[in-house]
Amino acid sequence: MPEVTALFWDLGGVVLTNGWDRPARRQAVEEFRLDWEEFEDRHELLLNGFETGTVTLSDYMQRTVFYRERPFTRDEFKKFVFERSQPFPESLEVLAQVAKTKKYLIAALNNESFEINEYRIDTFQLRGYFNAFFSSCYLGVRKPDDEIYRRALSITHRKPAECIFIDDRGLNVESAKELGMNAVHFRNAAQLRESLAEQGVTLDGK
Repeated sequence: MPEVTALFWDLGGVVLTNGWDRPARRQAVEEFRLDWEEFEDRHELLLNGFETGTVTLSDYMQRTVFYRERPFTRDEFKKFVFERSQPFPESLEVLAQVAKTKKYLIAALNNESFEINEYRIDTFQLRGYFNAFFSSCYLGVRKPDDEIYRRALSITHRKPAECIFIDDRGLNVESAKELGMNAVHFRNAAQLRESLAEQGVTLDGK
């Protein structure tokens, strides 16, 4: 195996909770007393545009929630959306240790809408860990589409075999492997630490 020079990390489900996944939407439906089937149908129709940067959060809320009068405000709903994001401290500690070695290019490779992505980067100070953010809302393509991995590799001038991709979803991991990237199917921080060590990634700076 060639020496590892770059690590690409998913964010939601690995170092943070998912930004706006099904459980979060379920919570929103209950909190704001929405119709689940109607809301979810509208969400699915908008999802690709929302996560590839062509549908703003404002447009998303208009089309999924505020197409009719509601007894709550846009700001209240937006605040609820942002507050679904929480850190995974143990995973962030692994990430911090890898970044501290300064031996690897550390980049995010994630699916996320623009405003939620920006909120998460700022709120959890992710610039302190990552050298770059290859997010679907910036690149205009989502995992597991091969193109998002290809663009990340091309922009960083890395060969697949010298990279490790970390994700909690099997399909995304499979896509990375098919392109020749090494991968870790994330389950928890302890397993991540062990898997990285097995692939030659040091956490102690040596």
